[in-house]
Amino acid sequence: MTISGHTKVFSILAQPVHHVRTPQALNALFKERCYDGVVVPIEVAPGDGIAKAFDALRAFNNWGGTLVTIPHKTAVPALCDTLTERARLAGAVNVVRRERDGSLTGELLDGIGFVRGLRDGGFDPNGKAVFLAGAGGAASAIAFALVEAGVSRLTVVNRSQPKSQELVSRLQERFPTVSFATVGTPKAHDIVINGTSLGLRDDDPLPIDPRLLEREMLVAEVIMSPAETALLCEARQRGCLVHPGGAMLKGQLTEIFSFLTA
Repeated sequence: MTISGHTKVFSILAQPVHHVRTPQALNALFKERCYDGVVVPIEVAPGDGIAKAFDALRAFNNWGGTLVTIPHKTAVPALCDTLTERARLAGAVNVVRRERDGSLTGELLDGIGFVRGLRDGGFDPNGKAVFLAGAGGAASAIAFALVEAGVSRLTVVNRSQPKSQELVSRLQERFPTVSFATVGTPKAHDIVINGTSLGLRDDDPLPIDPRLLEREMLVAEVIMSPAETALLCEARQRGCLVHPGGAMLKGQLTEIFSFLTA
């Protein structure tokens, strides 16, 4: 791929940025589809940093949009001009497209990617009881997508319980027939998901007590690097089936490409 003055430049905003895997995957897809574009990783601090980054990027006429990951997904909706219904409901964004008039449209594809990744791995969430650790951007997207996929019961547990309660309130409003909870343990659940950022760093505590995992469970991650987190290692040792975070990216890659290049 040759970069020229005609190349459309995209970014991915994160902190830390060293763990991202989307630029490699999307740049490879650009090459495969003969699309003249490139994705560049940019480390941006949360709060004032992400707001300033958006102000600066809006001024670049050859900037086509950005991917968004930890810890910015829930801050970015306020920086967009328009949100898709999916992003509005979940209160998070993981991809932003710069429109021809310079306005920004935010979309959320994490949930679609996660559920597709599960199904591609041979795990159908329909009718299952799911325990989800986390209530941030990725977790919110996954929660909505899982309920749309037909889970029978969803427990959302977060270090800040008001945050999980707020997410469940939005879910209950849209899906009143599904059983929800904001307290509990992985016990008596079919699928256990880490939807937090815990696992990115070697010294992170485990997001879920592995002593509560049972052999019948599927334990899934959103963390992409390392490919096998400490949680997945513990789960595997206990005889659980495991599902790596990279499947979520693979599941949404075509949708990201289509959204950014529309």
